[in-house]
Formats: sequence, structure tokens, C-alpha cells
Amino acid sequence: QVQLVESGGGSVQPGSSLRLSCAFSGGTFSDYGMGWFRQVPGKEREFVAGILWSGGSTYYKGSVKDRFTITKDDAAAMSYLQMNHLRTEDTGVYVCAADSQSKASGLGSESRDYDYWGQGTQVTVSS
Repeated sequence: QVQLVESGGGSVQPGSSLRLSCAFSGGTFSDYGMGWFRQVPGKEREFVAGILWSGGSTYYKGSVKDRFTITKDDAAAMSYLQMNHLRTEDTGVYVCAADSQSKASGLGSESRDYDYWGQGTQVTVSS
């Protein structure tokens, strides 16, 4: 069974950077596309960034493009979300997700595209 464990969240000031990590186990990581989503109380979970199983393509929510970078390290079975120039509106629980159908379906940007989910890590951006 695939398991995902996030780490790296924290409380930072606007303009700061954080790097979130997602540790993958229980499957062949190189076969999976990966995604990061943000959950805020009272709002639907929203897509933040995704990367194709091969690592050859990425896609971002408009407000984070040019500030966030998603990567995957197949050797380490890890996905990362580098977040720069953080804003207060970036606050939320960041959840890592894995897509087993990435080879067949491409890069997913919807929750329904992802099969496995982590528990999330809190990111708070506040002055």
C-alpha cells in the first residue's frame, strides 16, 4: 500500500521560503505522478502543483507560478515543493498526493486524478 508522509511546514513571515518534502513508500515511485494540494478551513481542497511521472512536465496554480517549484527524486522516492516569496494567502495545510495513472493519463490537476494522499503539513505565513 502506498504511503505518503509530508514534512517541512512551519510558521514564517511574508517573503520567506520553505521547502516541503513528501516521502513515498509502498510502490514504484518512478511510475507515479505527484501533486501538492492546499486545504484551508471552509474551502475546498485546491491544486497547487503537479509533476508528470517522468518529471518531464510540471503545472502550477496561477497564483504560485514563478514562486513555487515541484520536483521529484526517483532515486530517493521523494517529492518536493520549494516555496519562495511566500504570501499570507499561501497559508494552509499542504497535502502530497500520488497519481498511479500518470503514464496513461498525463499530468493531473484535479483531486480525482490522484489515488493516494498524505496527512498534510501546516504552512502559516503571517507577519
